[in-house]
Amino acid sequence: MKILVLNCGSSSIKYQLLDMQNEDVLAMGIVERVGCSNAELTHRVPGMEKYVVEQNVSDHTAGIGLILETLLDSKLGVLKDKNEITAVGHRVVHGAEAFSGSVKITQEVIDKMEECVNLAPLHNPANLKGIYAMKELLPNVPQCGTFDTAFHQTMPEHAYLYALPYELYEKHRIRRYGFHGASHKFVSETAADFLKRDYNSLKIITCHLGNGASVAAIKNGKSVDTSMGLTPVEGLIMGTRCGDLDIGALFHIMNIENLDLNGANNLVNKKSGVLGISGVGSDMRDIESAAWKENNHRAQLALDMYFYRVKKYIGSYAAAMGGCDVIVFTGGVGENGPETREAICSGLEFMGVEFNKDANKGLRGKLTDISKPESKVKVLVVPTNEELVIARDALAIING
Repeated sequence: MKILVLNCGSSSIKYQLLDMQNEDVLAMGIVERVGCSNAELTHRVPGMEKYVVEQNVSDHTAGIGLILETLLDSKLGVLKDKNEITAVGHRVVHGAEAFSGSVKITQEVIDKMEECVNLAPLHNPANLKGIYAMKELLPNVPQCGTFDTAFHQTMPEHAYLYALPYELYEKHRIRRYGFHGASHKFVSETAADFLKRDYNSLKIITCHLGNGASVAAIKNGKSVDTSMGLTPVEGLIMGTRCGDLDIGALFHIMNIENLDLNGANNLVNKKSGVLGISGVGSDMRDIESAAWKENNHRAQLALDMYFYRVKKYIGSYAAAMGGCDVIVFTGGVGENGPETREAICSGLEFMGVEFNKDANKGLRGKLTDISKPESKVKVLVVPTNEELVIARDALAIING
């Protein structure tokens, strides 16, 4: 069975085609600048050189059409017929309280997703465009949705509610939802398998560190807390998002800088984080270079603040769960940043962390135990694979 996984953004479409017999990736790629005359497709097939083409892609339907054409191409493709695609799995950012797991996409599901648009106005409309495009291009192929928020629906009420008038929750479902659910689920399960431990009896803290970043507390196989909230702004310092912020400070800034709601939203989502602190950029590699090679104080400050915030969440989640058995690092920075991992784990000896600097040194993107054998708390690097989670869920759904 071959499953096509789509992750549609406002101007991009990431894709993977997987053969679920062995869970092999047959092809993967991205269409960027959707809606522009100079859109670009980057297509990769294992064992072949990557293929890049620039052309007009008017909308998401045209973009997905281009992906299908490429998958069927006699030289670049891996399919002989589009009917070889058994199902399409979509990443959907916000499912609110409507979805506690992956689902087959029906009109009723689409209607509920439309209701969630106001909670994720930058993401859900793009996700829906991908679904509508596939309905047009492959109308007889079942589609399934995996929601970023679903894994965190097990959080208890005292963890997900804000201390706002309760009526706002009753009327508008204002609460913490959390994101990166597929990633947190995958790496925590993989960690338990790697350690040959019972997933349902472990206390795991997963750190998904990338341009967007979040930490999750997973107790006995269930998410009990996570750092992101109603939106992906809350929690850790990220590439361009501020993370936790005194809302009174935001009101003050809006007043003295004469910002409207759009300006304030742009400030906390696109101008803050390590970009805003360092003035260098949002890529950790650039900030590390500026801090360590150029002795840039603001770049070093951005790193120190970033590491501190992650460490603080790890400590608070260990307290919330009554201990911790495993800490997992994943995501672009978590998997490929040995200096980041060492800085965060430094000082966690009180928790029972015995960090293995030799195992960590130079390690990038490989499932590895980076704690000493005697460490009471195991520290792992686990490459995430959200596409595989989506494909597995789609397969399970279509198989009933």
